[in-house]
Amino acid sequence: MKSGRWIFLAALALIDALPFGAAAAQGTAETVQSMLAAQIRSQGFTCDKALGATKDTARSRADHAVWVLKCSNASYRVSRAPDMAAKVEPLR
Repeated sequence: MKSGRWIFLAALALIDALPFGAAAAQGTAETVQSMLAAQIRSQGFTCDKALGATKDTARSRADHAVWVLKCSNASYRVSRAPDMAAKVEPLR
């Protein structure tokens, strides 16, 4: 199961290195927003349709990425660190 996490983190790192629109334009099968939406759903949060994800560079650190995920029904701040569940904060 650990290798699955590393693949997920590697995919986030690759997508993070590109401008967000470029990743979608290059035909990336899964986008950051869809991966984050899947993760928060697995943790019991509702995200009907992922509309966008923006990296919060002010809150992110070396091994701790922070994203703002906008869904059709809510917005969330998602903090990700290796080998840990995401910390999810609903935003108003």
